[in-house]
Amino acid sequence: MTLAILLSGQGGRHPAMFDLTAEQPEAQAIFAAAKPVLGGVDPRDVARRGGDALHANRTGQILCCVAALSAWRALGSARSDRAIVAGYSIGDLAAWGVGGRLEPEDVLSLAARRAEAMDAASGTGFGLAGIRGLSLDALARLADRHGCHLAIRNAADSGVVGGRRPALEDLCRAATGSGAQRAVVLPVQTPSHTPLLAAATDAFRDALARTTPQRPPPAAPRLVSGLDGATVFRVADGLEKLALQISHTLDWAACLDACREYGADRVLELGPGHALATMARTALPDARVHALEEFRSIAGVIDWLGNG
Repeated sequence: MTLAILLSGQGGRHPAMFDLTAEQPEAQAIFAAAKPVLGGVDPRDVARRGGDALHANRTGQILCCVAALSAWRALGSARSDRAIVAGYSIGDLAAWGVGGRLEPEDVLSLAARRAEAMDAASGTGFGLAGIRGLSLDALARLADRHGCHLAIRNAADSGVVGGRRPALEDLCRAATGSGAQRAVVLPVQTPSHTPLLAAATDAFRDALARTTPQRPPPAAPRLVSGLDGATVFRVADGLEKLALQISHTLDWAACLDACREYGADRVLELGPGHALATMARTALPDARVHALEEFRSIAGVIDWLGNG
């Protein structure tokens, strides 16, 4: 078995996001490590309470990393010796923890710093919009005409754009008129992965420079950059891409291509949510694909990985 591990971004956060991992013994160290960066509050409690706190940018980025790292720990010995890991947006940082390149405490601290840098660089009145049903070239031209930026390449006919919210609303109407199947302004306030956050890239680069990466263990998954789908061989290059992806277009389609080329025949999204699994089913039609949240228990995930 060759396993592709996909680590989610913030879009799928919900109060039940830790239900499968909350009581897993192997995951307890991750929950404990998150409490200091969440002001002493347990991440499971933050999620269960829901509300505005769950959807705040800083809290959300930390919780996404907790979700990925706790699930990976919970899988234990069921994890494949041949695996590849890629993360979407904040999931790209979590991938460095799953890939054995950063300690969990460093991942969680950096998630907080990343969010703080993005919030400081963001003005008001900005956001993102998701468009499906137009070619990426057509979408990029449409974004340019409306003073927006292509933020994420999800697939050949699917992308995310960022900019001022009135311009995004106009762009969505134009996209629908041009034949888009879906064009909607997303419930986020940060124009992630656009040049509007160049200052956040600079600040996060400084934070990364103060972090000590680790040598991954022999059985660690192959780490793919969420920026461009390239395998991370040189630490310095990989860290620079972690900083750049805040203000540069993400090529998630290239990440899925990398998983397919590596020979992935199983794909598992470590939540929250299942958006990446949905995209992977199209990009890797011969693979068996699931999101963690599609299972009723961690034991079920382990059984699927072991027996399928």
